[in-house]
Amino acid sequence: MFGKSKEVNIDLTKLTSMIASNMDISGDMHFQEGLRVDGHIHGNVVAKPDAQSLLVLSDKGSISGNVTTYDAVINGTIVGDLEVTHYLELQASACVTGNISYRQLRMDCGATVEGKLNRIGEAGVQSNVVELPASAAASGTK
Repeated sequence: MFGKSKEVNIDLTKLTSMIASNMDISGDMHFQEGLRVDGHIHGNVVAKPDAQSLLVLSDKGSISGNVTTYDAVINGTIVGDLEVTHYLELQASACVTGNISYRQLRMDCGATVEGKLNRIGEAGVQSNVVELPASAAASGTK
């Protein structure tokens, strides 16, 4: 648990598209390879399935909608669910209001999440989480 962590490298050369800070987009977006968002998107952001895509959301950017991608570096605001099938980095200014599914997670001090964190298992299946009924949890029995 407290051993050396493996360093995950993200290939920033994947960034082939950019939404500038002066842009405000309404509607769903589909992308392949890499997308940097400095502006605002009102709609779902979905990477091409089975592509090793990268989403970078800067501290100036925001997304109001669900997000699905392979890798993500988040430093802005997301209002919606976030599904990252490989590596998710939540930087200090990140603010996510919604549930997050991830395989690997790095969360910097200052990042905020209002929702559930769900770790995805190696085969793409979510890990087993057992929730006790309220009465059993209160009494300490299983």
